[in-house]
Amino acid sequence: MRDVIVVGGGVIGMMSAWRLAQAGLTVTLVERGRCAGEASWAGGGIVSPLYPWRYSAPVSALSALSEGVYPALCRQLYDETGVDPQFTRHGLLYLAVDDAEDARQWAQRFGKPLEDIDADAICGLEPGLAETDWLRRQQGGLWMPTLGSLRNPRLGRALRARLERDRRVEVREDCEVIGFRRRGDDVVGVETVQGRIDGGRILVCGGAWSGELLRRAGVGLAVNPVKGQMMVLKPPYGTRPLSRVVLADGRYLIPRQDGRILVGSTLEHQGFDKTTTSAARVSLYRSAVRLLPALSGASIEHHWAGLRPGSPGGIPFIGEVPGWAGLHVNAGHFRNGLVLAPAAARLGVELLLGERPCVDPAPYRLGHDAHHVQDSASPAGLAQSTASNWC
Repeated sequence: MRDVIVVGGGVIGMMSAWRLAQAGLTVTLVERGRCAGEASWAGGGIVSPLYPWRYSAPVSALSALSEGVYPALCRQLYDETGVDPQFTRHGLLYLAVDDAEDARQWAQRFGKPLEDIDADAICGLEPGLAETDWLRRQQGGLWMPTLGSLRNPRLGRALRARLERDRRVEVREDCEVIGFRRRGDDVVGVETVQGRIDGGRILVCGGAWSGELLRRAGVGLAVNPVKGQMMVLKPPYGTRPLSRVVLADGRYLIPRQDGRILVGSTLEHQGFDKTTTSAARVSLYRSAVRLLPALSGASIEHHWAGLRPGSPGGIPFIGEVPGWAGLHVNAGHFRNGLVLAPAAARLGVELLLGERPCVDPAPYRLGHDAHHVQDSASPAGLAQSTASNWC
């Protein structure tokens, strides 16, 4: 009998297992494939919602707690595992922003260093943008100098290695959960393709599969897959045409430390289909070249698709499942799983353990109106994040 069974080995599942072990509990983490092999692997790694001023207060609350955690967390993981998540603070250039005044008001409200920047200054930072349609059309943009990004696959590897070091944590991969075991109103374990696992409490962090999994238990959870296609480009040999993240009309370029450029992304409702398409390949490449003409000679090294866990308003479900004592969920983070992960994992574990939550948990509760009315929660009283909040 384990104290907690965590279902799902993505970044949120692994961070939750780590936190539970730090609290002294024994944990079995079960993953249907390989840890961090789905959305946690596929994302771009920007440690902020793409347009943060367009999100509701519940998402902003978790984002505010998480963003400051990553620099110290990545250093800690590197020191303890030797795997570097490669967190860097490039900053982000926004071009073609139609709601710039909303962005300015959001920045003032939350104390974010968002600056107006004219075309000459943009070209001074990134000369390769001088001839772009976006820059000529807008004559400037917005600049967020503190924004950071990391390499998702490397973060996943680091978290997996960290869990391997903890004697309180057992990780079972290729171990799909096919049902829950219940005694009266209490959950007492899971049934998997590898057999039965007994546990006092269950925490479902199954990403895009969470809704399907809970439906097997007769629980309705509005989490559904939303496909996103991305690609990585290799610029001509010896060139590094971009140093900062650039975003325009929902498409972004992310420079990596190895000189390659990540391009994203699409939003597609295709169920659990992760097939890449030629239409998306062409669209992403054209967007990249329009943003940065120097990429016209770049080769496409890799093109892939991942499944985001879509939810109403992009607000995750975090907390205990009504009618199932001991069954908890932490899912539905949509495009912001990596962004929200440290705070979401912290809140989910605090609720499971009955501790004082780091933010008001009401907006994330299953069935709460926040999942239908996006502005129903207040960001007032947000806790400040430090490295000690994590570890």
